[in-house]
Amino acid sequence: MLKSSFDFLLSLILSIILFPLVILFSFLIWRDDHSSPFYVAPRVGKEGKIFKMIKFRSMMIEADKSGVDSTAINDPRITNTGHFIRKYKIDEIPNLYNIIMGQMSFVGPRPNVKKETDMYTIEEKKLLLLKPGITDLASIIFSDEGEILSESNNPDLDYNQLIRPWKSRLGLFYVENYSFVMDLKIMIITLISLFSKKGASKLVYQVVSKKSGDKNLLNIILRKNKLRPFPPPGSNKIVLIRE
Repeated sequence: MLKSSFDFLLSLILSIILFPLVILFSFLIWRDDHSSPFYVAPRVGKEGKIFKMIKFRSMMIEADKSGVDSTAINDPRITNTGHFIRKYKIDEIPNLYNIIMGQMSFVGPRPNVKKETDMYTIEEKKLLLLKPGITDLASIIFSDEGEILSESNNPDLDYNQLIRPWKSRLGLFYVENYSFVMDLKIMIITLISLFSKKGASKLVYQVVSKKSGDKNLLNIILRKNKLRPFPPPGSNKIVLIRE
């Protein structure tokens, strides 16, 4: 109840404060190609329910028709303004509307496309027990997801082999340990990550290491281990096909 009330009130306040930025970036995005500045797409929310997530559009019109869901930093579908708004997470400001509508939260596992959630293991389906969020521990640690996939010939498959195993584990850690205090910590660390990825990663390590002894996960948080194909939680097999 506290989480929902906090989400609603803060999102309402921020919507008013950030309205001038919404106008500004709406114009800048429209100026690129004279098309709608917003991207509205179906995502899987709490309990597997589909909702329409709204973001600032960072890619060319109909970019999703390419069939590729994962995005490398050098993806040719990204517009000029898109590179900037993705880097500073400005594209997610319209997510505030989803929070006001009760579809999302400030903190929670990031909403995914149905193709990805259909591949979830039984363990990963626990990620759908909570409302998806604008940010979470995984979003902080894998804020460089685009760079990781920059040289990939198959971004969707590489995402499932290199990133999903750890994003899901961080998401499950949150599902099992979330609290209002943890939400506040994650929001603060998210702001810090915009200026210092390394500093934010150390803070995430402190949060996770207090309640988890998963050495592989802790090493990934600090990037002590190189990202290699690894099974998702709840499975002992590496994903070999992503259709």
